Amino acid sequence: MAKTRSETMQENRVKLIAAARKAFAKKGYSAASMDELTADVGLTRGALYHNFGDKRGLLAAVVDQMDTEMAARAQEIGARADDVWQGLLAEGAAYIEMALDPEVQRIVLLDGPAVLGDPSQWPSQNSCLQVTKTTVERLIAQGILKPVDAEAAARLLSGAALNAALWIAASDNPQSVLPRAVEAFQALAAGLLLKPV
Repeated sequence: MAKTRSETMQENRVKLIAAARKAFAKKGYSAASMDELTADVGLTRGALYHNFGDKRGLLAAVVDQMDTEMAARAQEIGARADDVWQGLLAEGAAYIEMALDPEVQRIVLLDGPAVLGDPSQWPSQNSCLQVTKTTVERLIAQGILKPVDAEAAARLLSGAALNAALWIAASDNPQSVLPRAVEAFQALAAGLLLKPV
């Protein structure tokens, strides 16, 4: 049975995102050639433009995919914790630690903001924010966190984790920055506790 146009387009999108992810990780956004990338997957530049508008649109799709994967991985780690509070801390620390991954560093934390602008405005960051807000609301309802505005607290926690990751990615010595960043993130988060632990 022949593929529908929509199935072919989706297949092309998947191929282009995978090829771009590989090329951006290896060469960086500016050095990655769109002609090489499309040829590697047997497509034309027209397919790239049709699916993503331009190279920037392709980067946005790659960053969205990776950032969504990062959030899911952090949430998975947080879900293994003993309670919701420890889960929130583990999730933030996991997100920060992902800044050590060379692919994450280059694509999401260095090229992404340089090309796409403020990460807090990315759609993937907004869905992450909603998850954090829900967690904060639960912790407030359980009397664990101070009764502050849940959205404000979620934005500050998400922003702290993101900025810690950006700091690590831009650092000359990411391994030495990581423990300092995680410790400071956890201290900031602890300031929201109703009763100190």
